[in-house]
Amino acid sequence: MLRKQLVEPVFGIIKSTMGFRNFTLCGLEKVKADWTLVSFAYNCRRIARLQAA
Repeated sequence: MLRKQLVEPVFGIIKSTMGFRNFTLCGLEKVKADWTLVSFAYNCRRIARLQAA
């Protein structure tokens, strides 16, 4: 039942639509920064789509 939560489509969109499959940097701090950029891009994309509607 926990897999049915709404967070999973976000990862699917990031992987399929945005093409993010793996991290480009090594090390925990760099991976955190990389993920922050990916999530920021996703949120900007989502805001732009919501404003257009």
